[in-house]
Amino acid sequence: MMQLSYWEIKSWLSNIDFCIVGSGIVGLSCALKLRELYPKAKIIILEKGILPQGASTKNAGFACFGSLSEILEDLKTHSEEEVFKLVKKRADGLKLLRETIGDKQLNFQQLGGYELFLETDQKLFDACVEKKEYINKLLKSIFKDDVFSLKDNIFNFKNLTGDYIFNQFEGQIDTGAMMDALLKLVQSKGIKILNAVLVEDIIEANNSIRIKTNHFEFSASKLYVATNGFASQLLKEDVKPARAQVVITKPITNLNVKGTFHLDKGYFYFRNVNNRILLGGGRHLDFKGETTTQLGETATVQNALEKLLSTTILPNYTYEIEHRWSGIMGVGNQKQAIVKQVSSNVFCGVRLGGMGVAVGSLIGKELAELTL
Repeated sequence: MMQLSYWEIKSWLSNIDFCIVGSGIVGLSCALKLRELYPKAKIIILEKGILPQGASTKNAGFACFGSLSEILEDLKTHSEEEVFKLVKKRADGLKLLRETIGDKQLNFQQLGGYELFLETDQKLFDACVEKKEYINKLLKSIFKDDVFSLKDNIFNFKNLTGDYIFNQFEGQIDTGAMMDALLKLVQSKGIKILNAVLVEDIIEANNSIRIKTNHFEFSASKLYVATNGFASQLLKEDVKPARAQVVITKPITNLNVKGTFHLDKGYFYFRNVNNRILLGGGRHLDFKGETTTQLGETATVQNALEKLLSTTILPNYTYEIEHRWSGIMGVGNQKQAIVKQVSSNVFCGVRLGGMGVAVGSLIGKELAELTL
C-alpha cells in the first residue's frame, strides 16, 4: 500500500460523495450529470490505466446504430419493440454526445455507412434486400426518412455481391478528440481523475462504500461502476469481455474510400481516416479466445484482417500496416445495457454491446440519475 500524506488524504480521498470507476465515455458522462445534479458534491473518478483502459480510446470511431443485417439478426432474439428501442437509444445517445462536445471538436462527418456482402454471402444479401423496406418502416419515426437504400459498388471493392446497402445517417468521429474533450470538460467542473488506480474490492458499510485499490483504501457515499467489459471483476452481472482487434495503414496515395463500412453482420468493420484505412473485428473467428480482458493480438484474427485488406478492400492499392491494437468491449445475452442499482450504495452502467460511442453518453446520464 502507498503511504499517503495528511495533505493527500485530505485533498483527494476525504468526504467523497460520489466515486466513479472507469474514465471512459460512461464514467465521464456520469460525472458530468452528477455535477449538474449536485453542484457542490465531491466527485472522484478512478481509472486503472494511464489513459482510459477500455474501448473508449481504442474504438474505430463509428457514429452508428446498427447495419441492416445486424438489426435483422437482433430481431431473431429480441422483439420488434425491443429492437426499435435499441436503435432509438443509439440515435439519442449520438445526439447527446454531439450536443455535449460539438461536431467540430468531435470531427464528426456524416459520410454515410455501407454494408458490404462477400460473394459467399449472397443469401444474406438477398434476405437483407427483401427486408429493407420493412426495417425502413420500423425506423421511420426515429429518422423521419428511409434509412437504408441500395448503392452500386462505387469504391471498386472486390469479391462482393455487387451492390452495397447504404445508410445515409451513419457518421464517423475522431475517438481521441472525443475523449480529450470529455476529459477536459470533466476536469473543468472540479472533478478529480486519478489514473493508474485499480479497484480491487468494494465493501458495503452502513451509509457508505469502502473502496480498496492497489495503492490505498478510502470511503465514498456512493460508487458507480462504469468499466463495461471489465465489470465482471467487480460485479456479478451478465456482462462478458469481448476483445476487438484493430489495424490501421500508413497514409495511402489517392485513396478514394470515404465512409464507414460493415461486413459479415458487422463482425468486420472499416473506415477512412486521414488517407488511411482503419480495419477491425474478427472476434467471431474465435469467440472463446476473444472473450478476454487481456489486450493483445492473435494470428487468427490478424491474418483474417490482412487477407480482407489485400483481397477485398485495397486490392488496387499499395499499402503498409502502421499500427495494431485491441480494445475490450462488454457484451451479454441481451443487447440492452445494464443500468441498475446493485446494492444500497453501488450502481452500474455496463454491457454496451459494442455500441459505446452511440450509447455511452446516455448510459452515463442514466447511471447518474439512479441516485434520484
